[in-house]
Amino acid sequence: MRSAAWSAALGTGALLALAARAYGRRRRAARDAAGPPPRHVAIIMDGNRRFGARAFGPERRLEGHAAGARKLGEVVDWCLGRGVAELTVFAFSTENWDRDAGEVAALMREFVARAAEVERRCVERGIRCRILCTAPERLPRAARAALDRLEAATAPVPAPRLVLNIAVSYGARGEIARAARTLAARCARGEFAAGEIDEAAVERELLLRSPPDLVVRTSGERRLSNFLLWQAAYAELVFVEKHWPAFAERDLDAALDEYRRRGRRFGR
Repeated sequence: MRSAAWSAALGTGALLALAARAYGRRRRAARDAAGPPPRHVAIIMDGNRRFGARAFGPERRLEGHAAGARKLGEVVDWCLGRGVAELTVFAFSTENWDRDAGEVAALMREFVARAAEVERRCVERGIRCRILCTAPERLPRAARAALDRLEAATAPVPAPRLVLNIAVSYGARGEIARAARTLAARCARGEFAAGEIDEAAVERELLLRSPPDLVVRTSGERRLSNFLLWQAAYAELVFVEKHWPAFAERDLDAALDEYRRRGRRFGR
């Protein structure tokens, strides 16, 4: 009777809001008790097309990419609220260039269309955005210019609350090969001997130097797919069955909880 009275007095929307706030309080209490979150989270945002086919029909499956872009904005806010300092996302791989030309063109238009909004949100929230790109020459001029503007506009953000790395036209093998070429050229110029090249020297030439603590992949796939192969050597891996646009706040919390439960030994 009491529950029915509350429902009648407040309405369904108000009850849902109360439930959401109660869930948030419980989650914050649990996080405080469990310890700090991973400093650096990386996400392979997989499953946009499959989500689009299921949600909108096969002929409109590419609309899943727009849904995935909107989901990234939500996840950024969730990470801010949980004390994550750095978020790296895999938006477009060098292998994705082999997809249907129409789909690739649509994705490039999506990058251009959303760059200004991402820039505004990053500046408002104190987020510094970096673009990780191992094959920039393959990007259309408009997409490359939009991503360059996004990076430049957020570079001056002082003491950022979050660093957001977006991997576009990126492949980890290409990143490592690029580092090797740079070191070989410096060695040929006589800057150091080949025997002096160690892991630290390679890391200094990588596009991303900070290793992720946690890598999350959506859509049920269980592989890294040429993403951060060097940096993720000792990252904790969590695989989520849902497609990326369906990824929910509770799924992020579950991944962070799983990370906290694991004893990280770094090979020791």
